[in-house]
Formats: sequence, structure tokens, C-alpha cells
Amino acid sequence: MVFKQLLQAEAIDVVQIDSCRLAGVSEVLAVLLMAAKFGVPVCPHAGGVGLCEYVIHLSLIDYIAVSGTMERNVLEFVDHLHEHFIYPCSINAQGRYNVPANPEEGYSIQMHDSSIAEYEWPNGSYWVKSNAEKAKAS
Repeated sequence: MVFKQLLQAEAIDVVQIDSCRLAGVSEVLAVLLMAAKFGVPVCPHAGGVGLCEYVIHLSLIDYIAVSGTMERNVLEFVDHLHEHFIYPCSINAQGRYNVPANPEEGYSIQMHDSSIAEYEWPNGSYWVKSNAEKAKAS
């Protein structure tokens, strides 16, 4: 496990987990626990489509079950592409994510069917139109 080696070698000051690259919530929990053991803050990566929605829960797990404090909790936020999600994340006046309140949200990464129809590779309408324009130009 890469994070274990990095933490043991004191080679990182911040653990930036990527929820889409780790092997699910179980591995995320292992990394959160290791980071707490070594006293290294965690900042989940949330810069891509749906990552902000995806990592709210991981940060909450860190706060509630691991660290018990917001002092070492930092969570990246990128303010775009939320319109593609049925339950988009939001930020409060203190600059913190709002805790998801709707039990229907689940992991809150369910996309609108219209967004999938438009941007699904390679047959989404966005790509079909783009390819048609490229073919027409050449």
C-alpha cells in the first residue's frame, strides 16, 4: 500500500485520497486510520466530475469515526459540474460542505439521465455533434 510506505517514511505532509482510485470505502478507511496514527491531515481529492459529491461521505466518516475534530479535516471543493447530479453538494456560509440530509441520496453521485445521454462516450449527443463538426471541417 503506497500510503503506508509514504507515511512510514514521513514523505508526505498531507494525504490526498482519491476515492475513485482507491479500492472502495474499505481502503479509504484504512488510509484514514493510518493518517490519524501518523498525525497527517487528510484532504480528499474532489476536482473532477462528481468527486465533490463522492467525498462528502468520506470526510464525514473521518470526522465522526476517526479524527473527531475538524482541525485536521480539509476538503477540496470545485464549483462546477454539480448541475449534472440529482443531489448536488452544497457549501454553507462557513465554507463547509452541508451534510446530505435526504436519505434517498445514497452516495449522492447519481447523474441526471439527460447528462448521461449528452456526454456518454462515444455515443452521447455532445460527442456525436463534435465528431460530425470535425468531419465536416476536414
